[in-house]
Order: sequence, then structure tokens, then C-alpha cells
Amino acid sequence: MLNRYRHPVSRLRTRQTGVGLIEVLIAVLVLSIGMLGMAGLQTWALRSNQSAMDRGLAVVQAYYIADVMRADRATAVTNGFNLGIDDAAPTGSSYAPASLADWRASLQQALGPSASGSVDCNGPVCDIVVRWDDSRALEGDAAQLIRVEVEL
Repeated sequence: MLNRYRHPVSRLRTRQTGVGLIEVLIAVLVLSIGMLGMAGLQTWALRSNQSAMDRGLAVVQAYYIADVMRADRATAVTNGFNLGIDDAAPTGSSYAPASLADWRASLQQALGPSASGSVDCNGPVCDIVVRWDDSRALEGDAAQLIRVEVEL
């Protein structure tokens, strides 16, 4: 009589005994799409960090030339440090031209060969501009400018 009330073991099992191939393929597809998104996000983050570092270097370089001009304030106030953004680096062995030439060289070393800078003083107030190519970070021809106004 006991056997009559017991169910056979085969009836208690469910029909699905494992993970189907379609379910595995869908899981792999979802995972790969997520991983591609993460790779794109990391690429964007690296470019943004490079651009931020370049902007920081440009600001440091702008304040560097401001400190150089403060060392020879008399020449700076009389426009001895004025230099256009597209002008050639000055030549000469006196303090102002040598400092500007060194500054332009350090700009190109830090920010690339297309980097340039200008100084425009109007009395003790000077406007310093640093320009460089940031096309790697912005995907295209993107000239970046940092403008700093300092009082000597």
C-alpha cells in the first residue's frame, strides 16, 4: 500500500535540468555589450585626464612667466616683455628676451610643438595667453587657450 501513495522519482523532476545554450549566448551578449561600454568610458576618461593635465601645465607656464616678469618689474611695466602669440621667439642675451625664449621653449616641450604664448602688458597689468593644440583630447583641430591676467 505504501507504494501506491508514493510518486515515482521521474515525476518529481522538472523538465529543465540545465542551462540552455540560448540562455548562455544571451548572457554572453549582454556581458560583452557592458564590457564594450566600459572600454569606451575608460578611453574617454584617459583623453579627458590628458586634456586636464595640459590645461594645468598651461596655467603653471603662464604663472611662471609672470614670476619672471616680477623679477624685472621695471622692464615689464615699460612693455619690455610684450610678445605676440604668433611672433617668433625673441633673440638676445639680456634678461627679457632670453627669458621669453626659454619660456616659449618650455611651452613647446610641455604642450607640444604647436604651443605658443603671448604677453601684453599695459603698465603693471599684464595679460598672458598660452595656446596649444588639444586635438587628441577633443577629437579634432582644437586650439586651446588659457588667459591669465596678473598685476606685477
